[in-house]
Amino acid sequence: MTDSAIPKPVSQSRAVWQQFRSHRGAMAGLVILGLLLAFVLVGPLIWRVDPAYINPDAAAMIKARNKPPSWASPLGTDQLGRDMLARMMAGGKVSMAVGMVAMAISILLGTFVGVLAGYFRRLDGPLMRLTDLFLALPLLPLLLVMVMLFRDTLAGILGPELGTFLLIVFAIGVTSWMQSARIVRGEVLALKEREFVLAARSIGTPPSRMILRHILPNVMSPIMVAATLGIASAIITESALSFLGLGFPPDFPTWGRLLFDGVDYLTQYPERVIWPGLAISLTVLSVNYIGDGLRDALDPRIRGR
Repeated sequence: MTDSAIPKPVSQSRAVWQQFRSHRGAMAGLVILGLLLAFVLVGPLIWRVDPAYINPDAAAMIKARNKPPSWASPLGTDQLGRDMLARMMAGGKVSMAVGMVAMAISILLGTFVGVLAGYFRRLDGPLMRLTDLFLALPLLPLLLVMVMLFRDTLAGILGPELGTFLLIVFAIGVTSWMQSARIVRGEVLALKEREFVLAARSIGTPPSRMILRHILPNVMSPIMVAATLGIASAIITESALSFLGLGFPPDFPTWGRLLFDGVDYLTQYPERVIWPGLAISLTVLSVNYIGDGLRDALDPRIRGR
């Protein structure tokens, strides 16, 4: 057999991409999420309209209220004459930022707890009982209480926008790490009995180096999948808080806040609810499909099927 007949080995990153690309739902989700990110990040550079602008002239403001879609306002205007397209772009930027930051907090906490519980036997019981305690708490009422107790205090210190943003992402992050912790703990328990971990332990590798060099790199696959699903969960939670009127201030748009503002006008102007609801649904659906594709691509038992 000649050298040309021997197939070249495929790198791991290329094999992961090939498996991910074969997942049609994941590719469709990636395209949709890319379009949504372009809409909220690049759109304001093209559509230069202030999403919070209200005409100071009372007569002009009344005339501009609740206008249907037109060339001047492709998605119409709201009850105060503000451009809905500009508010959709600004709201999407905030909603996606909340999802990303809250997911990062959740994944960091979940990974930290899961690794400690899985690797150190004496910490397994207390940390898992703590996880069970958080799982038993009613999360939405807990979030509502946290927002009601600390929103005004943080708004007075950091300003209404930054204070509310930090409060919401922190509240969502510290109440959604439990699933990640359980997933990581299970992976660590399995990895502890693998030959390469036992070999590293036999030569006196300290626990900190063992975790950083051998454990964490091998649990990145479930962590990445949990991260994609965490983004969707955080966006839905923030939308629920804003829909209940306990999220960001009224002049600081998010997709959930736009839904809340449009409910009173649902019968007269249903598009006021359709557009933000559609944006939330497409974002969550695309992120979930990307998570499914990553799960299949990063699992060597599934890859290649």
